[in-house]
Amino acid sequence: MAYLTLRGINKIYPNGFHAVRDFNLEIEKGEFVVLVGSSGCGKSTTLRMIAGLESISRGDFYIGGEKANELDPRERGVAMVFQSYALYPHMTVFDNLAFGLMLQGADDDVIEEKVEKTASVLGLSEYLERMPRELSGGQRQRVAVGRAMIRKADIFLMDEPLSNLDAKQRVTMRSEITQIHRQTGATTIYVTHDQTEAMTMADKIVVMKDGCISQVGTPFDLYFEPANMFVAGFIGDPPMNLIESRVINGRPDIPDNSVDLRNIADSELLAGIEGKEIVFGFRPEAIKLKAEADSEHSFRMTSTVELTELLGDSTNVYVDMSGIKSILKADPHVSPNIGEVFEFYIPYDSVYLFDKQTQKRIRTSEKRIL
Repeated sequence: MAYLTLRGINKIYPNGFHAVRDFNLEIEKGEFVVLVGSSGCGKSTTLRMIAGLESISRGDFYIGGEKANELDPRERGVAMVFQSYALYPHMTVFDNLAFGLMLQGADDDVIEEKVEKTASVLGLSEYLERMPRELSGGQRQRVAVGRAMIRKADIFLMDEPLSNLDAKQRVTMRSEITQIHRQTGATTIYVTHDQTEAMTMADKIVVMKDGCISQVGTPFDLYFEPANMFVAGFIGDPPMNLIESRVINGRPDIPDNSVDLRNIADSELLAGIEGKEIVFGFRPEAIKLKAEADSEHSFRMTSTVELTELLGDSTNVYVDMSGIKSILKADPHVSPNIGEVFEFYIPYDSVYLFDKQTQKRIRTSEKRIL
C-alpha cells in the first residue's frame, strides 16, 4: 500500500452539496503532489479532509497503511501552510518559528538551534527579531513555510500558499518551496488553481473538476497526453486550441483547411466517427510556418490575423478561421500584420481529437513523437 491512500472519498455537506465525489488516489512517501483545478472544484476540501479539518462523509483514508478517518489532526503528523500565512502578529519571526517547539516543551538550546537552521535555509536570519507586519508578503510566506518545516512533520499540506504574492515573488517562492521539499524529503500535497505552479513543481498532478478527478499524471503526461477536453484546455498557457467540428467524408468541416483525418486515423476509427461531432485540438506552439513545415505530414490551415502579442521569447498570434478563433505561438521575429492572411501547418503527430459528447480523447493511429 502507498504511504497515503484515499479510497472512494466523498464530502457531502449538511445542505446536500456534494463537494468531493469518489476521490481515489495513492501518494508515495516523499512525493510532491499538486491538486489543481478551478475555484470550487473540491481541491481545498480534499486537502482539509487529509488534514483532519473536515470530516470524511464516505470512503477511507490511510496513512502508512493505518486507517486515519477518525484520527485527530495532531495525530496525523501533518503540517499545514495556509494561503493567509496565519502568523501570530504579536510575535517576532523567531517566536513564530519557535512556537510549535515551545508547545512540545523543547529545550531552549534545541529551539534556538532549530530556528536558526531553518531561518538560514529560508533566508530569514536577519529578520528573526522583526514582527510580521514589518515583512513583505514573500518573507511572511517563508515564515509560514518555516514554521511547518521546523516541526519535522512527515506530511506537508499547502493550500494556495502563493496566491497573495505578486508575479515575481511567486516565481521565487516556487523554486524555494521545491528546494525545501528536496531538502526535507517530506510528502507534500499542494493545492493551487494556477496550472503553471502545478507544472513546474509537481512530481504528480491531480486535475479536478466539479469534485471529481479528471486525470492524474506527471506534468509531461498531462501536457502531451490529456485524457479529455477539460485537461487539454486547462493545462498549458495559452491553452490548447479546441475547434468544434463534424466529420464529413473523413474530414472535419473546418473552413479553408486541408485537414483529412485519413492521414492520422485508421478506417475503423473513421467509420466510427463519420457524421459525428468532434473537437479538433492542437497546442499553440505546435504550428509550423510554410518554410519549415513538412507539408507531406502536416495539415495546412489558413487564417486571418486579429491581434499579436510580443512576449519576448515568442509572439502570440490571435487568428480567425472563418469565425473559428485560435491562438498561435510563433517565433518572436514573426510579426504578421492585423488583417493579414496567415498560413500555418500542424504536424500530424501534434493533432488531438475529442468526442464532443463524452469530452474524452479519441485515440488515433498516428504515433505521437515525444
